[in-house]
Amino acid sequence: MPDTEVTRLHDDEFDIDTALVRRLLADQFPDWAALPIRYVAASGTDNVTFRVGDDLSVRLPRTPRTTGQVEKDLMWLPRLAPHLPLAIPEPVALGAATSEYPFTWGVYRWLPGTTFDLARLDDPQAAAHRLADFLHHLQRIDTTGAPTPPHDPFSRGTPLAPRDRLYRDAVDQLRADLDPDLLLAAWEHALTADTWTGPPRWIHGDLMAGNLLTTDGRLTAVIDFGTAWAADPAADILPAWHLFEGDSRQAFRDALKPDEHAWVRARGWALSLAVIALPYYRDRCTPAEVQDDIAYINGILAEFTAERTPHSSRPDRRNR
Repeated sequence: MPDTEVTRLHDDEFDIDTALVRRLLADQFPDWAALPIRYVAASGTDNVTFRVGDDLSVRLPRTPRTTGQVEKDLMWLPRLAPHLPLAIPEPVALGAATSEYPFTWGVYRWLPGTTFDLARLDDPQAAAHRLADFLHHLQRIDTTGAPTPPHDPFSRGTPLAPRDRLYRDAVDQLRADLDPDLLLAAWEHALTADTWTGPPRWIHGDLMAGNLLTTDGRLTAVIDFGTAWAADPAADILPAWHLFEGDSRQAFRDALKPDEHAWVRARGWALSLAVIALPYYRDRCTPAEVQDDIAYINGILAEFTAERTPHSSRPDRRNR
């Protein structure tokens, strides 16, 4: 099988390919070194994943910013798994940094399934209920000693306000693609719902299609807990826009039962994530992917416009 080099997404990304994975395994875990190694095309923006044999996978951070996840997974995922109704990753071993690859990396059990695709589900509303049930279980888990979000405007489950300058700068760069006045109106509406004042709860923080697996048309697993920590649970309402639409979005909202402030706050997060990322990834993604992102943002704006009335343009700041 020819070696596969991974397409770089970041300027500071380390060069990774199957040959590197083979050498790392041979040096540190020789019992697995002879197994077939296959690049997983659905790898995310933070880590690169390779399937090793039938039962294992290897994940390697792309950049220095995303190191440390394996250590976190080894500590916390075994504690979370018994309380959750869907499968989550099972870390097996921690790989050490070397002179050739400067970051720690991880070996995990391979989780079967295909990437979440709403159009391929047997029952989208049932999937919405299953994911909401997963979140209800996750949020009930004791957060004693749990990691908390780093002080970074990109941290999930944190206040929106620290992203304000990043958002407005991105809007300036997107004037040819999107309505800047509407982008700012939706954002300022979301800021009025800031911030969560309740007790922190466990969140996953990155419930996008690439981090959910389905088997035979049913949602079966949640992966990539790099942004899992104790924070504002509104962060996990993002699937309402990332994954669902129409009746399935309403089913997710009905099952999760967020209050209006959490919904508006979460929509602000969904909007800001997409708007801030779009200028960065414009030259790193295909034109079709860029158009998909623009359509996604316009969908969020359409919901905001449909809900806006003279009496409900701003959520009441009381009782949060």
